[in-house]
Amino acid sequence: MVRQPAVAGAFYPAEKSKLVAILERFLAEGAPLGGVVAVVSPHAGYPYSGAAAGAVFASVEVPATVVIMGPNHRGIGAAYGIYDKGSWRTPLGDAPIDEKFAAALLKEERFLTADTASHMYEHSIEVQVPFLQYRRPDVKIVPICIGDHDLGKLTALGGAIARTAKAVSIEPLVVASSDMSHYESADSAARKDRMAIERMLALDEEGLWEVVRRHEITMCGVAPAVAAIVAARELGAREAKLIKYTSSGETTGDMTEVVGYASVAFMKSENE
Repeated sequence: MVRQPAVAGAFYPAEKSKLVAILERFLAEGAPLGGVVAVVSPHAGYPYSGAAAGAVFASVEVPATVVIMGPNHRGIGAAYGIYDKGSWRTPLGDAPIDEKFAAALLKEERFLTADTASHMYEHSIEVQVPFLQYRRPDVKIVPICIGDHDLGKLTALGGAIARTAKAVSIEPLVVASSDMSHYESADSAARKDRMAIERMLALDEEGLWEVVRRHEITMCGVAPAVAAIVAARELGAREAKLIKYTSSGETTGDMTEVVGYASVAFMKSENE
């Protein structure tokens, strides 16, 4: 089964040449890092969040398999839905599913469900794929759409991803798709987002989950980020780096009501 693009022509260009041009521009902003096992990347339209996404994807060496977790904005389908067979189409071509990894992950954690409905119209994972394809044309993906905020399950999911990677002898990149604060002033968004970013930099998944709840931070992908932190730590990450923080106001010029965008890399220690 081939998943057709849902937001090509809206969130990013539907024409291949135009897509390549914008990817090249945004990927030119990043600097290479070593030992990156997971990232947080935003998922708005490329004119708004593409610079933050491009900077983080330019910083990593994209491996053969990438596990991409995104929030379920529409509430359709399974709470933890894996697109486990087939491929995803973008203007750059088809990105095949790593069916071996997906099958092993489904066996590893009982609350995961093979599901296409949750992915059909969801943009949070789709917008990450062209960046990955540009960096590695033969990349395989494992898309997981999350419509739940249960801390225990999210922690379990992160652990399951790490155990599966070890069991099938694959070293994946884990991507958590998330924007930050929504529709606040730039100053308010930056202040709240800094609290969440500090918890990500500390590899503190429980702290991230709690600070987002306590301060009502409208970080739509906090669930994928929590799971990604757990997976990253169990895959050897010992430190994290904020790659870029920006907001929609940098594009629109309106700082009174913005959406914040952060990209973060989780990496092994330089001494390992």
